[in-house]
Amino acid sequence: MDLDGRIGEGWGGVKPNGSHVNVVLARRGSPTFAAAISMFAQPSPGHTPVLVCVGPDEAGYEPVWPPTLMMNKATARDDAHETITWGAAQLGIGQGVLDAVADGLLEPTDEVVVLVAVWVDPTASDETAVRKANRAAVRKAIGTCVEGRDPAAAAALVANRDALRNPFYSGD
Repeated sequence: MDLDGRIGEGWGGVKPNGSHVNVVLARRGSPTFAAAISMFAQPSPGHTPVLVCVGPDEAGYEPVWPPTLMMNKATARDDAHETITWGAAQLGIGQGVLDAVADGLLEPTDEVVVLVAVWVDPTASDETAVRKANRAAVRKAIGTCVEGRDPAAAAALVANRDALRNPFYSGD
């Protein structure tokens, strides 16, 4: 199955320690892969691309396979938010990718790269909750990338489109 350009989304946990991710899968050598890799060359203040690494301790870190690149969507403005994003969220993202490998959705090769854009609330304070939220959100998003969107859920959105709301919209 060609996974290049597949897109998924996931939410895990409860605000402020919940997390939202967008995932794109890219096949090595494709334009999607080139675009994902180019983000390493374009960091901006408060937004640092990271090759997701996990391990038992600092000396034992190694990258998750398939290679997984994460970029934070919420600007890291202080030490606490940086630490929880690049600590707990990164670990949870890595675990979610490895869950997808264990479930047979992805192969642990370098033929596909996993690109994760992650939002961690700047007021998040529970490292374990953030880790678990990211793990669940990434696994869900990769499932959508590989297995597709549930047609019934898509049809329900269309049927209810006039009654839809968004937590950042307060109008009628």
